[in-house]
Amino acid sequence: MNILVPNLGSTSLKYQILSMPSEHPLAQGRFERVTNYRTAIGEIRAGDTVVDAVAFKAVHGGPHYRGTYVIDEGVEQAMVQFLLAAPVHNAIYLEAIHAFREAMPGVPLVAAFETEFHRTVPEYARWYGVPADWRTEHGVERYGFHGASHEFISGRVPEMLGCGREDLRLISCHLGGSSSICAIDRGFSVDTTMGFSAQSGLENATRHGDLDVFAVLYMMDRQGWTTEEVRRQLVRTGGLAGISGVAGGDVRDITEAARAGVREAAMALDVFTYQVRRTIGAYAAAMGGVDAIAFTGGIGENSPPLREACCRGLGHLGVELDVESNEEGTGDRILSTAGSRVRVLALATNEEVIVARRAWRVLSAA
Repeated sequence: MNILVPNLGSTSLKYQILSMPSEHPLAQGRFERVTNYRTAIGEIRAGDTVVDAVAFKAVHGGPHYRGTYVIDEGVEQAMVQFLLAAPVHNAIYLEAIHAFREAMPGVPLVAAFETEFHRTVPEYARWYGVPADWRTEHGVERYGFHGASHEFISGRVPEMLGCGREDLRLISCHLGGSSSICAIDRGFSVDTTMGFSAQSGLENATRHGDLDVFAVLYMMDRQGWTTEEVRRQLVRTGGLAGISGVAGGDVRDITEAARAGVREAAMALDVFTYQVRRTIGAYAAAMGGVDAIAFTGGIGENSPPLREACCRGLGHLGVELDVESNEEGTGDRILSTAGSRVRVLALATNEEVIVARRAWRVLSAA
């Protein structure tokens, strides 16, 4: 079975076609500055490969869709219902679903929701202190996202360390334009930084992280803003962009600004790395210790200074970063010293293969 997995961004589309269950890649590509998904889809090059299914890394389907499903009316309705909670992501995937349905009529479409990996988070780590009917009637609780990435890391790190998942208390740090951290206790997600929406947790490039909701209400009442205006600001101009003043919130640009002496840019990096360190400490407490810390994503893989800053002061947990290993090398590798009680790793994630695995299981069962 050949499964096409499109990984969609707000202005990008990258894809892989994987032969399942062997997971052999048959084709791949990437488009930047996408303004029309139908046009981009028409440019996907599959060669002579027949596409048997299309599987999406869907984001938010609420409490009833925290798994992988053949897309039907119920799946789409759930994505529409939670559009306000994931305005950028759900809108992109709904548009793509319709575009692929037109471009590839009759080909099964599958949604592998990002929330699936976090179904094992215990209720005491998921429930908010909100009125009960917010949770029971409207699905307001912590869901967690980046599930495909964290799931991949949960399998790849034990391979690199030569141990089983059942032997590992792992903290997975997916750091990039969109960032989250996950506590993975012996293969199972037990806590994660993103909550009801992908807005919460760590600061993202342009999306705010954890924020006192009364600050939002205060500004709405004071300025007379609508929910639409507040949502636009917090999605497009918050996060690291809001702290640093650097449009777009790209850490590479913020780092350059910090080196040039821009105080707010340096503060944005300090805020971000502090949040990572604080979360690592909290998740070590949640799991009764930590055996490994993994860094992935654009920042996690490619920024030695930020990795070092994220690990600074964690010696009490048993973290000893090898300076040379951290500064040099490419590919999946171990960054900690031989004597470090906690292994520190940098590695590439592969969300597409996780999505393809899930889709293959669902379609094979069907």
